[in-house]
This record gives sequence, C-alpha cells and structure tokens, in this order.
Amino acid sequence: MGKLDNKVAIVSGAARGQGRSHAVSLAAEGADIIALDLCADLEGNTYPLARPEDLEETARFIEKEGVRVHTVVADVRERSAVWNAISEGVNRLGRLDIVVANAGICPMGKGQTLLSWSDTIDTDLAGVFNVIQGSLPHLGEGASIIATGSLAAQLGSATNQGPGGSAYSLAKQMVARYVNDLAVQLAKKNIRINAVHPTNVNTDMLHNEGMYKVFRPDLEHPTREEAEVAFPAMQAMRVPYIEPSDVSEAVVFLASDSARYITGSQLRIDAGGYVKSVPWKG
Repeated sequence: MGKLDNKVAIVSGAARGQGRSHAVSLAAEGADIIALDLCADLEGNTYPLARPEDLEETARFIEKEGVRVHTVVADVRERSAVWNAISEGVNRLGRLDIVVANAGICPMGKGQTLLSWSDTIDTDLAGVFNVIQGSLPHLGEGASIIATGSLAAQLGSATNQGPGGSAYSLAKQMVARYVNDLAVQLAKKNIRINAVHPTNVNTDMLHNEGMYKVFRPDLEHPTREEAEVAFPAMQAMRVPYIEPSDVSEAVVFLASDSARYITGSQLRIDAGGYVKSVPWKG
C-alpha cells in the first residue's frame, strides 16, 4: 500500500533531473504518472536540455514501480499544447489528482541574449501557469498542486546575472506569489497548492559551464571540481548542493493526505540558504 494509491499525477520536466525524481518517487507511492517534457533544446538556453530517450528512460523507471505511465512530448510555453497533453493523459489514465509544475530552465554565463529572457519567462513562469491552469478543470476535492520555485525566489532579484539569470529570479518570485494567491481560491474547493524552493540541486541545470562561471568568476573556464569549491557558499549547512530526491521527499509529502491541511506554503529545501542570507524580521 502506497500513500498515493489510485491517484494520477502529472509532472512537467519529467525527462530528467528533479522532474524525473519527482515522477519516480510519486510512482513508488502508487501514483500513475503523466510525464511531460519538451525533449529538445531552446535557442535562448545555454546548456543542452533533455532528449526523447531521457523521457523514455523515465517511463521505464516508473513502470518498474508497477504503475501506469503516459508520456507526452510538449512545450510548456505553448498553452494549447499543454492543455491538450493534459486532456490526453487524463483520458488515458482516467483522472487527475496531483500536479507537479516543475519544468524550468536557467540560462547563465556566456551566450545569453534577450531570447534567454523570453525563453526563461515563458518556461519558468508561463509554463507553470499553463500546466496548473490546464489541470484545474480535471481536479476534484482533495487534489494537490506543487510548483517548483527556487531559493532565488526568496533572495530577491538577480539583475547582475544577465537576462537569463534575471528572468529566472523574477519567474520564481512570481510563482511564489501565484501559489500564495491561488491557494485562497482553491481552498474553497478543497484543492491545495504549495511551492517548494530548493537551493542548488545536483542536476544539469547546475552542472554546466555557465553556472560554474557564476560561482567562479575568477576563472575563464571553470570545471565542475573548481566550481564545487564555491557551491557551499549558498547554504548555511556545509554542502555544495542537495539531491533531486531531497526535493522529491517534500513533493510526495505535499501530494499526500499527510499534508491535507497544508496549502499556500512556501517550503524551502535550501540547507539554510535563506536564513543565512535574510535577517529575521520578527
């Protein structure tokens, strides 16, 4: 018996990274999964994104948990494509109970352009809107929505990090506000919505030269090893980053009935990154 038996969840950005971890963790607790991903690069992004074979691998991991999976290649920036993908998945699996709006990009370092701003806002903000709002007509009482924010949403703007970094910070801040305000409306229908705000996570979004350069501006082409020396500066706890599974544990909790009275929350999974940087305002 799992915490999520007989439930269906949709996860965006499911082909790899946090999205894959969330999808597989939800499946391990009994949920059938609609796994959605773009599976292609974006011109404004500065590192490679997932491929169709990554989404296929996610599906195999989910199937090993003994549940059903429906994969869809779709661009979260495109409203009609997302809404059609959700309807297709619900028709295939019969219902929808859990929404994890996770897909996101963070272009950093060299190669950023104004398109980096647009692609980031369209993916990290409009994409969250599209996934959540496209799901609302299919959700009933007791449903749970989880949006992926970021410690960046808690620490303010990042206008000194180029158009991609600036757009990422803005998008995540707006996601936090969106969750806060929508929670009041959904509570009337006994539907919950919460946000998780991770610090650095051990995924491809962190492990690329553009991000390494943010942490090691003193080096022209920093390696992973050279950047990892600086990663712990983000956290109060002495760790360079957290694992996707650390965030997935929170996602499963928020999706389950164990969190049935938790809504509108901004859950930081940040190894103390926020309290290290923001003074108490008691």
